[in-house]
Amino acid sequence: MREGFHGQLTAIRGALGDMTDTAATAMERATVALLGADLTVAEGVSGLATQLDAARRVVEDQTYEVLALQQPVASDLRTMVMAIKVGGDIHRMGTLAQHVAKVAVRRHPGFAVPDELFPLIRKMGDVAVRMAQSAGAVLHSTDAADAGRLSIDDDAMDGLRRALFRTLLDNWSYGVESAIDMALLGRYYERFADHAVAIADGVVYLVTGEMPREPDEKLS
Repeated sequence: MREGFHGQLTAIRGALGDMTDTAATAMERATVALLGADLTVAEGVSGLATQLDAARRVVEDQTYEVLALQQPVASDLRTMVMAIKVGGDIHRMGTLAQHVAKVAVRRHPGFAVPDELFPLIRKMGDVAVRMAQSAGAVLHSTDAADAGRLSIDDDAMDGLRRALFRTLLDNWSYGVESAIDMALLGRYYERFADHAVAIADGVVYLVTGEMPREPDEKLS
């Protein structure tokens, strides 16, 4: 009975890892759509976001079913709490990737990102995807040490966003609408990264029973 129960918990954690990989793919494609002004790729991001929403609901239903039918001990309860919280984080990552793709759609057939910001936005996309992939890996491995290392990439993302805002404030010549787009994109990528860190924190909580930091109240 307990082996079956723990198998269910492992399956839930594995599903969350797979969902995080899908979120990484969504942001990767969103960045491609943004920098390439590609409507077809942008539309595919919406499909991935919808897929993540459906997967989150399945994970939540499975978690509540296990909670109702089993008698979980403390470590098992941590898995369930983590699963519900992380499912929400992954869902929001998919939504943020969709927001990035929508910027590309709004500015089509033009390019939303000025040429001088292409390298910076590409780096933000690369860091975001890498963080999501790392978060998915730690969900599969439950390695608290690897989870803690996501803070390094999170610092890198924060630095990239600061660089973006310095550019916006330094003789910006592309108009108000473009400035708004860039400010929003900076926020989308940063929030995506923050959710990846929140997932890693969930793994640390699962393993140790303690949250490694105070929750970020700005996460949305």
